[in-house]
Amino acid sequence: MKTTILLAVALLGSNSLFAAEPPPRKESNLSVRNEVLLAIDKGLAWLKKQQQADGSIANPENAEASAEHPALTALPLIAFYREPTGKAKTEYADVLNKGYAYLRSKVQPDGGIYTSGLSNYNTSVCLMALLNTGDPKDEPMLKRANNFIVGMQAENLAQPEMNGGIGYGPTGVNPRRGFPDLDNTLIALEALRAYKTTHPSIETSGAKELNWQAAIDFISRCQNLPKYNKQKWASGDAANKGGFIYYPGDSNAGEQDLPNGKKALRSYGTMTYAGLLSYIYADLKRDDPRIAAAVEWLQKNYTLEENPGLGRAGLYYYYHLAAKGLATSGIHDFETADGRKLDWAHDLALKLIQLQAGDGSWVNDTARWMEKDPALVTSYGVITLEIVYNQL
Repeated sequence: MKTTILLAVALLGSNSLFAAEPPPRKESNLSVRNEVLLAIDKGLAWLKKQQQADGSIANPENAEASAEHPALTALPLIAFYREPTGKAKTEYADVLNKGYAYLRSKVQPDGGIYTSGLSNYNTSVCLMALLNTGDPKDEPMLKRANNFIVGMQAENLAQPEMNGGIGYGPTGVNPRRGFPDLDNTLIALEALRAYKTTHPSIETSGAKELNWQAAIDFISRCQNLPKYNKQKWASGDAANKGGFIYYPGDSNAGEQDLPNGKKALRSYGTMTYAGLLSYIYADLKRDDPRIAAAVEWLQKNYTLEENPGLGRAGLYYYYHLAAKGLATSGIHDFETADGRKLDWAHDLALKLIQLQAGDGSWVNDTARWMEKDPALVTSYGVITLEIVYNQL
């Protein structure tokens, strides 16, 4: 029987394409930078041991899910490629070449890169990995993958609030997955933006373009910000204003009773970083009030002890999105609601180093979104540290 697991969208470490100018190196961070490099090396050494004969990278205890989802191989390939000292071309070249060959074997006649389900998720993550091959022979495949993702954008739905978004892709199970959601919209936007950035002549290449304004409109309908989101559930209460939920009308963090007797759909950490990043990838102006409101919510709820609103569920994905969101936004010293200025990259580096197991892996003690799979979580950990290293 095939597993049907709701994957947290695995955002890739593509800060070299999208991040703002990194801050000047701090001499005081030299020791931490060295520790980060050591932790990255240990994590990649552990991941290298997980590569199978067919090129996939899989946790043996979760082999069925890994075979079903080539994105679970694409994510560690991104981690190997982003190693900051250049080992991708030497020590990890064979790992990458075998892994890329495995991803190519998963290309479908429709242009997607998947096995049977979660076609947008898998195609988007695999496209991000395969953009790094540098092989001209991959160009037709990359263009078809781009066009496949563009074709997943919702339009003319019976629920108009869902138009412009992108979901997991047809699965035949769990109607909740049939809706576009902010998580999948984010990974699709990132993959499409990466393709567009690395293919400046996209307009004349025959590659399709997303309706970016429709995507922005969908993202806005996932934000607790009544000025820009006219849906009845959108709340401007102090606890939720500016934050994001999973998709219009649905929050994985549930509901919250308000003093006026109404209920709010709770904003939460991972989706608020996802909303911030989605706006940026869709080229919303950086001074737009919707971006400012998202940053304000993140300032109020800043923590490395939990995924705000969800506890330890999705914690490593939260770390991953936090690093990507703050780096991409050009936020170096993060000012919290009480006026403290934090070197978030320094603090996150120390947190991840502390949490790394002796064998180089990471794993969450909370299973939601597959975070008890050490191959997945170690990929999150390594990519997060690669982003952090560039900010130290």
